[in-house]
Amino acid sequence: MKKIKIGWLGVGVMGSSMAMHFLNAGYPLSVYSRTRSKADALEERGAQWKENPALVAEDSDVIFSMLGYPNDVESVLLGENGVVEGIEPGSMMIDMTTSSPELAARIEFKMIEKKARSMDAPVSGGDRGARDASLAIMCGGDRKSFDQVLPLLQVLGKEIAWFGPAGSGQQAKMANQILIASTMVGTVEALLYGERANLDLEQLIEVLSKGAAGCWSLVNLAPRMLKEDWQPGFYIKHFIKDMKIALEDAARMSVGLPGLELAAQFYEKAKIQGLEEKGTQALLQVLRSMNQK
Repeated sequence: MKKIKIGWLGVGVMGSSMAMHFLNAGYPLSVYSRTRSKADALEERGAQWKENPALVAEDSDVIFSMLGYPNDVESVLLGENGVVEGIEPGSMMIDMTTSSPELAARIEFKMIEKKARSMDAPVSGGDRGARDASLAIMCGGDRKSFDQVLPLLQVLGKEIAWFGPAGSGQQAKMANQILIASTMVGTVEALLYGERANLDLEQLIEVLSKGAAGCWSLVNLAPRMLKEDWQPGFYIKHFIKDMKIALEDAARMSVGLPGLELAAQFYEKAKIQGLEEKGTQALLQVLRSMNQK
């Protein structure tokens, strides 16, 4: 049986690991990134470099994108030399970027005009989830299309769910980000409190993670904080983008999210302090600066 040809757009902190899983699984892979050197490891493993997204789409049955911002998604998928210019009838476009629900619906409309299909499938799990192929994947789009590509999504993640029509995956991811925004604030406040109380922080993390306070941020990011490791599993700048999308979509539905608004102010302080290129765990640095003796 003919092997499905995969296209991959965007090889940043998470995208490079995710694309590699397809190569490891034996799928032919075409790749494009704004910075070619980021695709070196993929090319060394056999991926074919393409000069623009349209050429990736022309040579792929299923195209994945993992980009930074909604304007990147719009440009790469719908702009000049974008996916929409090269996608073949019957092919599938899966955007895994955390982006806006409105844009996801617009992408679907444009792909249908080309007799192709699309799905929004943002992920949660950070760089570790990408490396371990243990991501949670939240999908929106046609249910039949979801069922058809599920085996490909299982190459990348463990918890995979379909939530409804185009944009629903993005809205599920917004719910995820709303929850994480506040739990990250709670995590750094708990650690700073424990630090000032002269508690054994490694022991504190171990005990708290087994009780009612246990959460992903505490288990996965708190240990990085103890090591002063601020490298991004997920960029602060991208989380600020996500919170803005969530607040805008909530406002569209006339839903007030005061907790998220407060958390967003905290992340904005990180940006002001020049930490936007760091991982979200760098919020501990912000809190420390706010509590200097």
